[in-house]
Amino acid sequence: MPLLNLGMPQFEVVEFEKMKLLRATLQGETVRSESGAMHYMLGNIEMQSKMPGIGKMFKSMATGESVFRPTYTGTGHIFFGPPTFGEYNFLQLNGDAWILDRGAYVASDIGINVDAHRNKGLSMIASGEGIFQTKVEGTGIVAYYSDGPVQEIMLNNQTLTVDGRFAVARQASLNFETKLLGKGIMSKVSGGEGFVNIISGTGKVMLSPIPNLYQGILASINPFNPTM
Repeated sequence: MPLLNLGMPQFEVVEFEKMKLLRATLQGETVRSESGAMHYMLGNIEMQSKMPGIGKMFKSMATGESVFRPTYTGTGHIFFGPPTFGEYNFLQLNGDAWILDRGAYVASDIGINVDAHRNKGLSMIASGEGIFQTKVEGTGIVAYYSDGPVQEIMLNNQTLTVDGRFAVARQASLNFETKLLGKGIMSKVSGGEGFVNIISGTGKVMLSPIPNLYQGILASINPFNPTM
């Protein structure tokens, strides 16, 4: 089903042979996307990729994120990919901010500002999240990617402990830190968990703890699958 956004582009997930693409329908509006996300487009649409300022260039060198996020303006359809067995999801922002897992951002309305967010502590590297993630802020729709269906968790002055990179999106108002689960190195060895991500406060978290069914089937028949 299309995700309508009056006065703004219309986003929709389309499926071909069980694989999904993100389609944006423009009627004179503008969308922004991650660099390299555009798969193909149909219609009278102009793409622009502006040179960012010096500050963003230096920030890109530190974060490893692309500073070139092209915009598309005109009338027609844009298909963002690549085709995937995973999921494309949507967030409706109303002046608020969210933190996305690195690589999850795909596209958004032009009213959304996209920037790098620095997590605190070197332990982020051990947890798999990395020091830098992506911050989206403003008003409009954000499309993001996950390996499987997302589950919305609403925290009400509570604490959520997450193993791995399952928390693909969280409201920026939430506290986020990485800790060693248990006390001492023996707890790490016996528990088998190691570093976990701790999200606390009041706000929403989007978890994707289960890969898409077709991704699991594809991995099971892959001769290079290290788990076989």
